[in-house]
Amino acid sequence: QVQLVESGGGSVQAGGSLRLSCAASGRTFSSYAMGWFRQAPGKEREFVAAINWPGNSLYYTNSVKGRFTISRDNAKNTVYLQMNSLKPEDTAVYYCGAATTVVMLQGRRGDYWGQGTQVTVSS
Repeated sequence: QVQLVESGGGSVQAGGSLRLSCAASGRTFSSYAMGWFRQAPGKEREFVAAINWPGNSLYYTNSVKGRFTISRDNAKNTVYLQMNSLKPEDTAVYYCGAATTVVMLQGRRGDYWGQGTQVTVSS
């Protein structure tokens, strides 16, 4: 069993930065691939980024490449999403998810989900 709690959301102007954190409980965190997703009002949940369990393979959706960076610290049971050069279209509730494979996360399938944290980017 893994429980996920996101933090770090907030309001920022376009061009600004935010760092999201997802703290996991459970002894098996390091065996899961982790991912970040977002859902804007009226839209489906969207895959944003994923990282494999050792942390040496990273995956991004095209719209965030070069602006967002996913990382993890298995010793701290935490995964991060550094978001730079934020745009108004990045506004959404951001969720972290855990799955046994990155492929599952890219297919928006997860074994565990957090409750989400709001990110609002104003122009």
